[in-house]
Amino acid sequence: MALSRIWTAFIIIALLVAAGKFVFEPGQQHIFSSLVTGKNTDTIGARTLDSAGIPASVHSQLVDQKVAIWGKEKVYRISDGAFRVYRLLPANGIFETTKDAVNLCIGLIGIMALFMGFMSIAERAGGIRFLSRIIGPFFSRIFPDVPKNHPSMGHMVMNFSANLMGLDNAATPFGIKAMESLQEINPDKNTASNPQLMFLCLHASGLTLIPTIIIADRVALKSQHPTDIFIPCMIATFAATIAAMLIVAYRQRIRIFQSVILLWVLGISAVIAALILYIKTLDAKGVQLFSTSLSNGIILLIFLLIILGAVYKKTPVFDSFIEGAKGGFETAIRIIPYLVGLLVAISLLRNSGAFEFVMDGIKNLFIFFGGDIRVVDALPTAILKPLSGSGARAMMIDTLNAQGVDSFAGNLASVFRGSADTTFYIIAVYFGAVGIKNTRYAVTTMLLADLAGIITAIAMAYLFFG
Repeated sequence: MALSRIWTAFIIIALLVAAGKFVFEPGQQHIFSSLVTGKNTDTIGARTLDSAGIPASVHSQLVDQKVAIWGKEKVYRISDGAFRVYRLLPANGIFETTKDAVNLCIGLIGIMALFMGFMSIAERAGGIRFLSRIIGPFFSRIFPDVPKNHPSMGHMVMNFSANLMGLDNAATPFGIKAMESLQEINPDKNTASNPQLMFLCLHASGLTLIPTIIIADRVALKSQHPTDIFIPCMIATFAATIAAMLIVAYRQRIRIFQSVILLWVLGISAVIAALILYIKTLDAKGVQLFSTSLSNGIILLIFLLIILGAVYKKTPVFDSFIEGAKGGFETAIRIIPYLVGLLVAISLLRNSGAFEFVMDGIKNLFIFFGGDIRVVDALPTAILKPLSGSGARAMMIDTLNAQGVDSFAGNLASVFRGSADTTFYIIAVYFGAVGIKNTRYAVTTMLLADLAGIITAIAMAYLFFG
């Protein structure tokens, strides 16, 4: 129900803001067309200025790049002393967004088929139950409604492991398989069960050991210290995960301060600390090489262990793979309606100017109360991340270009991007895959966990960069 209300609110607010701009703001005669048929490459405002009208910070950007960031606008040189200043539509209109949603799901088909095929082999060979027995003492405490050694525990382990390594493509099919397993023991097939809520809130907190993609973007933008955000990102995302676990445990009346749970949390913390100490000895290229080698090596190791286990158990390997792969295809198609609905609402919210209006309001509040404006410069990345992963990446890159890659705002935007996950995308895909309509308190818990990550990110930014 919460998701339904949020989705409805997004659309109503977006349309009201667009109508207000159409009536009261000059130059907005085409806003309705932009909402429906627009593309994110469309120019929605342009003007020409001479050199004197361009600030020094923009001139310095244009020394090394063709297009510079100037607040909400972009600038490029058209001749000596003349510059073109323009704005692009923030997101695709609703027609293009529906295509994006379908293309995204089609792009998932191959990945889903591959990993669910291997999951099917592992299940038949007993590998999933083996994982369930290993993780059972911990998971039985935080998932008390899941039967002992249930296959869903193994699926959740695979999902969390892929997430830790930053393997988004692998985490999604593993996570959907976990949701399907938990749905089998869900007494109300239309309502999210307690285990499904705990699993998805932990997954959406986005605990990742190495933010490889963020570091790569900073390297591409010529950061002098691209890996400086590694430790703050890890701490912020760990805080978000702990917050998610505590919130769900409180709602489900789970005793979280049990010796087994505390030992597992401390053990994970020790592993993270050891990884931090090792990563600190590497340079930027070393971090990237280590993270990609570790991540891709783990995928290949999982495949190898599954095949060897299946051969040992005399499991029909290829037949099992085909059976699981068929399920991956069906799941990827099944989530299309859910993804279309949410992405269209987010598109309307961004293109109507409602998102921009909220950001301007927050900035004015910071100014009024004497807050640090540098935080506001980075905040769009944090607020957009739960709505759109690609949008948050674009917002982070804009901040890095406008404020400086190694500036306080640039570093904070990078940490923001690594401290949260795409909450609404996760809700659409995972709940859509199993047909859950009543998500209960999933949305509020995930957003509160995101908030915990954001607050921790700000604290870490002051500690490390302030």
